[in-house]
Parts: sequence; structure tokens; C-alpha cells
Amino acid sequence: MGRSQLEKQKTHEKIVETASKRLREEGLEGIGVADLMKEAGLTVGGFYKHFASRDDLVAEAIQSAFDSWGRKLEAEGVNPAEMTAADVADRYVSAYHRDNPGEGCPFAALTSDISRSGEKARGIATDGLRRNFASLASKVAGADDSERRRKAIMAFAMMAGGVGLARISSDEELSAEILATVRDFVADIDK
Repeated sequence: MGRSQLEKQKTHEKIVETASKRLREEGLEGIGVADLMKEAGLTVGGFYKHFASRDDLVAEAIQSAFDSWGRKLEAEGVNPAEMTAADVADRYVSAYHRDNPGEGCPFAALTSDISRSGEKARGIATDGLRRNFASLASKVAGADDSERRRKAIMAFAMMAGGVGLARISSDEELSAEILATVRDFVADIDK
């Protein structure tokens, strides 16, 4: 790959990474292209050298957000396949995740936004749901695949919803109670 292509790729990745973080912090409509490009240290005119539309950027940013969990674990030397449901819950349903939406799961930050977004972003989110359900189903006990899948769907819905509810609460004690309750419930689901 030539130098200019490599620079273009790095710039593209920087835009996507910045958008991924900011969209989880502000919502899909919370930040415009101009502000995003400025934050990335670029001009608005450069946007269309990288993306055909804002929807294309949103889709890539959402995909990047879904992929960030695995990249973060691997950077810490953790194999996601070896984690138990309790391990997942400890990391996901945490004060850190609650307090840092820009680094967290797009489902906990953007569920209602994604439901109103374009087909491309919703398709990426649907694939993310399928992967999360399959991963969790492999970590919980159950009489058969159907029971493990039901438990996984319930656990993931509780975790994403629990983080979201904990973010809403202006009462720190209630917020912590929500996180602890969901975390404990998910830890017990694989028994």
C-alpha cells in the first residue's frame, strides 16, 4: 500500500474511532459531521473523501464500537472465549461502563437511537445481537441449546438495560444497587 493510501486509511480509522466514541456519548443525532471532523483534526470537506454519507459513517462507527470489546479484552491478555457469564457481567455491569459510555457497549448507550437509524446500522446491530447471544449462550448452563439461548437473551437484555438504568439514576446508591443486582443475577444464571 502506497504512502498516500496508508495515510488515507489511518485518517479514515481516526474518523471512525472518534465517531464511535462520540456517538456513544452523545447519541446518533448528538454530534454533527462538522463537529466530528473538527474533533478529529480534519476539515468538513475531507469527510466525503472517506464516506458517501453520514449514514455510512454511523454504520462503520457502530461496527467499530461492537468490535471494541474484543479488542480491549485481547489487549489486556483476556481470551473472551474463556470468560464465564459472571466474568462478562463483572466487566459489563460495572461503574466504569456506566460512567464511560464512549468506551462501552453501543447497546447500553444507543439502543433507542439504533432502532430509529438506517437499515445498514440496524443490520450491523442485529449481527451484534446474534454474536452476543451466541457467546453468552456458550457460557450458561441449560438443558439444551434453546434454554441456553433464552437465558443468554435475558442476561444480555438485563445487562444492557441495567447499565442504561444505572446511567439514568441521579441517586448514586440506587445506581450502584441496579448494577449489583443485575451483575448478581447474571452470575447466577449459569448455575
